Amino acid sequence: MATARIGIVGIGTFGINHLRCFRQMGYSREAELVAACDTNEALLEQRLQEFSFKPYTDYQEMLEKENLDGVTVVTPDPFHHDIVLDAAAAGVHVLSEKPLDVTVEGCLEMTEACAQAGVLLMVDFHKRYDEYHLAMRDKIATGDLGEIQYGYAHMEDRLEVPRDWFPGWAGKSSPAWFLGVHFYDLARFLIGANGVAVWATGAKGRLRSLGVDTWDSVSAKVLFDNGATVAFDTSWILPDGFEAVVNQGLRLVGTKGMLECDSQDRGTLTCCAKDTPMLQTHNKSFLRRRTDKYGRKVWEGYGMTSIADFALNVNQLLEGKSLADLGDYPSGTDGIEATKIAAGVHQSLETGGIVEL
Repeated sequence: MATARIGIVGIGTFGINHLRCFRQMGYSREAELVAACDTNEALLEQRLQEFSFKPYTDYQEMLEKENLDGVTVVTPDPFHHDIVLDAAAAGVHVLSEKPLDVTVEGCLEMTEACAQAGVLLMVDFHKRYDEYHLAMRDKIATGDLGEIQYGYAHMEDRLEVPRDWFPGWAGKSSPAWFLGVHFYDLARFLIGANGVAVWATGAKGRLRSLGVDTWDSVSAKVLFDNGATVAFDTSWILPDGFEAVVNQGLRLVGTKGMLECDSQDRGTLTCCAKDTPMLQTHNKSFLRRRTDKYGRKVWEGYGMTSIADFALNVNQLLEGKSLADLGDYPSGTDGIEATKIAAGVHQSLETGGIVEL
């Protein structure tokens, strides 16, 4: 079996999950964590205390010096574009965190570059890998709900995310880009349709008072090409005392039935523990840690599965399969469609009108 040689660009708050994933895939020789790049040298040193990889501060140097089969891009939203283009030029397969890019034009350029280079381009829309969402998709596909007519989705972060996690670049993003893109894509995935029009409203104030000039919350209604409409509420100003870092859920209604999924509360509750002094719920379906029989810490959940799928697809390609042989995966085309919706949301926020996509 082929073993993909993987590099990572960006090893911060979410990048550590990429490090975890490829390290443990190395236990079974399904992937090899070769190198990782970050402009923060102190962070590189910190990660090297836990993980084994060749460190770089320049991703181009990493691409030039390491014989990589795949690279994952885990940088802030606006900074995926050039890395993906350079990886494609080097003939390296790519997994990009969402959104693929913050412009439709950028997404098109990235997908075209990868297609011309014959390399795989995946987007880490990990909500597609959630077993709860997959069960919803099966119900819809079998016709149990009839024709989907409307729906509602919400995704909300505690204030700590823009204020404490990403103060340096949150002002270049928004809850629609950082959170909404997840559910824009998930709705497309579940109902099998693309967005054709959007109308959005939003509010600013709380983050501006903290020196971060961006939207506190964004509400959008999207019309899809199958006639369904879905309303999306996103925000990142939930109070620090809220029970979880992220609150999220989805509801779809069809001509024969309806489905609801609380994507946040999966039934795990803690209170007054050392690291959780308040009542908290936990989404263990996304990420959970266990110890294997050799005493190694391993991580499971759809947050790992979506990353691992990239390496497994690269292995298939290394064994002689074609891109067409890989089956269903979140592709550059999916990245384009999700960005179309998000870009339309922001255009509508500025103009106050309905935007055709």
